[in-house]
Amino acid sequence: MIVCKDGSGDFKTIQEAINSIPDNSNEKVTIYIKDGVYKEKLHITKPYVILIGESTEKTIITFDDYANKLFPNGEKYRTFNSYTVFISGDNFTAQNITIENSAGSGDVVGQAVALYVDSDKAIFKKCKFLGQQDTIFTGPLPPKPIEGNDFGGPMEGKPRRNVRQYFEQCYIEGDIDFIFGSSTVVFNKCEVFSLDKDKPINGYITAASTPEGLDFGYVFIDCKLTSNAKKETVYLGRPWRDYAKTAFINCYMGKHIINEGWHNWDKKQAENLVSYVEYNSYGPGATLDKRAQWTKVLSRESVAIYSISNVLSGNDNWNPIDSSCEV
Repeated sequence: MIVCKDGSGDFKTIQEAINSIPDNSNEKVTIYIKDGVYKEKLHITKPYVILIGESTEKTIITFDDYANKLFPNGEKYRTFNSYTVFISGDNFTAQNITIENSAGSGDVVGQAVALYVDSDKAIFKKCKFLGQQDTIFTGPLPPKPIEGNDFGGPMEGKPRRNVRQYFEQCYIEGDIDFIFGSSTVVFNKCEVFSLDKDKPINGYITAASTPEGLDFGYVFIDCKLTSNAKKETVYLGRPWRDYAKTAFINCYMGKHIINEGWHNWDKKQAENLVSYVEYNSYGPGATLDKRAQWTKVLSRESVAIYSISNVLSGNDNWNPIDSSCEV
């Protein structure tokens, strides 16, 4: 199927193309999206959907919902209704697409999610993700909220699964906790750009909520951490939940990274429960001798378990490197 805004394709909107797929479909369906700015709030629950953009820079899916926005009944959207693109269908693939939440600063609008992915075996290649606070959420939701009785959003009350995702050669931009959630994810050869909020602390790259007992959370391999923020104003991560796991392997770190590297989110107990590790970090922000004492620098022997195939294999030996959507 081809989506083109000018009507020369099969559909003018991406959601129309997705809706045309039979509900019981278990076959791969490829949707080619021509260059254009598609202001759509996408909801993708069907499996085996493949979205291929004409070009990363010019195939743009954008929306501007945000946590502080009000529903007609006066209730706030909150974080998990603010997404631009929601995906729960397994075996999803996207390539050459920009996904954006354009709502603006979290200081004004609150959280504003660009991508909400609660899909197993989801692959993103050569995509851009633009937002500010909470740009990418990787489900599932934690077992319970820290405050209140529910999280809200499209997965509220639904079973929580341990799911896996893979990002390759992607660009991810944001400021506060802009990669957050509970799934096992590999970010391979990605650029992670921290925005300048012109504050003493400009942000936290990750806020993992890895479930207790899960071997891996977020694993960044051969990535570049870049920014326009001042020196030593951005943390690598902080634990949204106590068993957070995040690893940076062979990653370049700019001068914006704070020497201590990691923040405990004022959860002293989490220092004994998290797994925050690095191996062969380099660049001006790779001050490994000054990292928080409760984090770890891996040895050459111990880093071996962080291969892409081992992190993501699961019970079905999934290897996203074998999955190609190149066109």
